[in-house]
Amino acid sequence: MNVSPRPAFLDFTLPKDLEAHEPPEARPSVPGRDQVRLLVGYRDSGEVRHHRFHDLPGLLRPGDLLVVNTSATLPAAVHLDKLDVHFSTPLPGPAEDGELWLVELRRRTGKSSSPYQGGSPNEWIPMPGGSTLTLLRRRTQRLWVARLSTSVVPYLHRYGVPIRYGYVREGWPTSAYQTVFAEAQQPWEDGRPDTGSAEMPSAGRPFSTELVTRLVSKGILIAPITLHTGVASPEAHEPPYAERYEVPPVTAALVDHIRTRRPGGGRVIAVGTTVVRALETAVDDQGRVRPSQGWTEHIVTPERGVRAVDGLLTGLHEPRSSHLMMLAAIADENLVKRTYDAALAEGYLWHEFGDLNLLLP
Repeated sequence: MNVSPRPAFLDFTLPKDLEAHEPPEARPSVPGRDQVRLLVGYRDSGEVRHHRFHDLPGLLRPGDLLVVNTSATLPAAVHLDKLDVHFSTPLPGPAEDGELWLVELRRRTGKSSSPYQGGSPNEWIPMPGGSTLTLLRRRTQRLWVARLSTSVVPYLHRYGVPIRYGYVREGWPTSAYQTVFAEAQQPWEDGRPDTGSAEMPSAGRPFSTELVTRLVSKGILIAPITLHTGVASPEAHEPPYAERYEVPPVTAALVDHIRTRRPGGGRVIAVGTTVVRALETAVDDQGRVRPSQGWTEHIVTPERGVRAVDGLLTGLHEPRSSHLMMLAAIADENLVKRTYDAALAEGYLWHEFGDLNLLLP
């Protein structure tokens, strides 16, 4: 996959003290999920404003559409004696070929882990519960194509824990990694069982049931997509690979309805980069969002632009991350730089338990 060269403004230094070490509700200064900070950037004026996430209903307007990811987070890490195995995503292919998954091997170092460069094709790794993981071939420098000797998702629910990186200082239950929108999915049309996300679709985490009620009461619409995310190790900064997605008919119809009511109509706000990826994958040659499901390798860049979304609600992303190119496609480079400069200056927190950024037209 080719990606555009990353502009220099995307290369910044993230201080360690701006990494969120625990869920916000575990911090005395943040009484709940929806009390994290929210940095809002306005594309037309270039203005940047500071809010709390619970201010969101007042920042949107009746008729706006929030599109959310309903993927549930898997306990996708399995601890071995000296290694962790992170199950990322199943691979596309006929169901009769069995379950092939991308996995990452990581060396355990105290409470954290780092990429493990060992392993060889056809190596067998004993797993808890008597199962065996067979490494088949390398997909990237850090990811293996592998096969577990039993069905993966039930196995993870029995033996797995949520993926945790070194900046999160202690383990938290899977419930801490679920959003209010997460739901149990049904089998896909091709007969494969549904899975879930290796890492939380974290832009949806600050929503509470009370906040959703306030949004709906104000006339703000909410519609679902599903995209199951794979592992995105902070050491890698690599472009995304194929991930499973679905844009249901009701969501496609709502997006098209809102976008064809211009001018003066509502705005389509993606809750997370996963939503942008799914919707932009589902856009046809006429610029209409169509119901679809399958696997997407779509990468959003400023050169490609976006055709399905007007704004984005997302977390704060790592330096040099490909997600920052998506932000520049939705807003513009100057606004993204201004927003991130403000986040660094004002002590906003990064990562899945951190603060949020809203980019609006």
